[in-house]
Amino acid sequence: MTARLSSWLRADGPLFIGSPSEKQVCKDPYPFNNIPQAMEAADEEMPLIHYLSPEDEASQYTSDGTLDVNDQPALKQRIGNWRACFIILGTEFTESLAFFAISKNLITYLMSELHERNVDAARDVSTWIGSCFLTPLIGAFLADTYWGAYKTIVVFLLVYTVGMLTLTLSACLPYAMDDSPHNGGIRGATAYLGLYLVVLGSGGIKPCTSSLGAEQFDSTDMTERVTKASFFNWYYFSINIGSLLSGTVIVWVQENIGWGVGFAVPMVFMVFGLAAFVAGRKVYRYKKLSGSPLTRVAQVVVAAVRNCHLQLPEDTSALHHDTFFPAEPNFKTEAARQFRFFDKAAIILPWTGEKGTAAPSSPWRLCTVSQVEELKMLLRMLPVWATMVLFFAVTSQMSSTFIEQGAAMDDRVGPFTFPPASLATFEVISVMVCIPVYDAVLVPLARRVTGNDRGLSQLQRLGVGLALSVIAMVYAALLEARRLVLAQADMPAMNILWQAPVFAVLGAAEVFATIGILEFFYDQSPDGMKSLGNAFAQLSMAAGSYFNSAVLSAVAATTTARGVEPGWIPDDLNEGHLDYFFWMMAALSMVNLLHFVHYSIRYRGNNRTAS
Repeated sequence: MTARLSSWLRADGPLFIGSPSEKQVCKDPYPFNNIPQAMEAADEEMPLIHYLSPEDEASQYTSDGTLDVNDQPALKQRIGNWRACFIILGTEFTESLAFFAISKNLITYLMSELHERNVDAARDVSTWIGSCFLTPLIGAFLADTYWGAYKTIVVFLLVYTVGMLTLTLSACLPYAMDDSPHNGGIRGATAYLGLYLVVLGSGGIKPCTSSLGAEQFDSTDMTERVTKASFFNWYYFSINIGSLLSGTVIVWVQENIGWGVGFAVPMVFMVFGLAAFVAGRKVYRYKKLSGSPLTRVAQVVVAAVRNCHLQLPEDTSALHHDTFFPAEPNFKTEAARQFRFFDKAAIILPWTGEKGTAAPSSPWRLCTVSQVEELKMLLRMLPVWATMVLFFAVTSQMSSTFIEQGAAMDDRVGPFTFPPASLATFEVISVMVCIPVYDAVLVPLARRVTGNDRGLSQLQRLGVGLALSVIAMVYAALLEARRLVLAQADMPAMNILWQAPVFAVLGAAEVFATIGILEFFYDQSPDGMKSLGNAFAQLSMAAGSYFNSAVLSAVAATTTARGVEPGWIPDDLNEGHLDYFFWMMAALSMVNLLHFVHYSIRYRGNNRTAS
């Protein structure tokens, strides 16, 4: 008995009290001041004292290099996971509530309150929305290079809140100041100052909330990796909850109570969201920063060009390797055979054949294989990014041509009038229904068939979304063709609710493609560029909107070239052929889908290997 006790006391490692399954840590270095008590405990069948093995001790912490707020290894059971994500999702909800409270009714505010012309208001709204999806590049760069996701979100939430306060003030100025010719200019300047502070604020929130949320799950843990896929679903769900409330409650408040109250309500929600986000800082997991990602990519390009005259060694292990992949110490990177020109950036000068070693050299002359692979990862994702541009051009129809189509239909639903813009509610409802169904039903069923822990792979998920976008455009074309037949025969107009299916299908498409692209860019981006990867996903949305505007302009110019024909999309749709435009978009979407399928078959994911 004494021997048993002494062996316990000499053991190395943290001390536990209780059965091995309970594993409760004993913080007292001398748990038994009374030796007879310790000897009595030693006689029991199940010892009271146990020591944590190195394996058990390691399993307490995340294995992906994440830290807690004190820069210590993150404890799995105490921080991160859903306990942190609930706060992050709440923060994203408040941001989306504010964003959609502005965007859904901004054109009305500009025309009714600032007295802008229709064309100017439409241009300014498009510019503002496009800017909201461009500034994430700024926030993502700051997050990945200097501040980290948490600090970036806090700083830009403050900017966002100030922007909402300024915008609210602009709506109140007509009541707070005497009527004079200068008030309009002051009100307009204040409004645009607030709007573009919101643009800047959204640039730090849109890319960083999703990446910070994904960081709460250990990518090396099978269970947490599966849960991370669900996070992106519920992340998009929270955005659509904000969109639904903004498009219904907040818009009603703006038009029936006042614009000042309509802007003040989401501002108050944002203040509470900021306070809750900061209060939760102790439960988040944090990623280590690994320097400027854009600088590392630029160094590879410059070094490869400078070494273009050199011949690559056949053995890739002779290139300049670092031991581990930046920011994730449990992974290392192997050189891929794709885009081999950039491997020249990692050629050791002079190459003596000694593998994996190099004399000190400028990073603009010699780069590591990990740096080269970061660039290759970005290049491999470009075709996927390009296919998503056309997808978002299709979804842009919900705020442009679908509204025009609805305006030419019978908007009476029983005793009520259904405004064309309100059809977007069916898209939001579709998203909110499809996300739980996807998570609870489709993923388990698909997992049995595919054996993939996500159910569908990321590329399969994107492919389904692209296919649904084709179906939506085909339906819209058939609907418009039928509407034209009835209009030309002087028959009663079709009811606007015939548009509901196309909005619902596009909502389902977004569940697959929009959420899928966020998850894809996060997972496939280099480890030091997660926020920047999410920003690129946001950039595809902006590019889709701009591409749609360019296509509409080209169609208008081409189909009215002779100056005597009304064109496909005239002011009176009954004289045009909007259905031709929809067929064209359907054809482009089908070609886009085929290109995506061809590319996805050949796609190689990142080539990190567990060490």
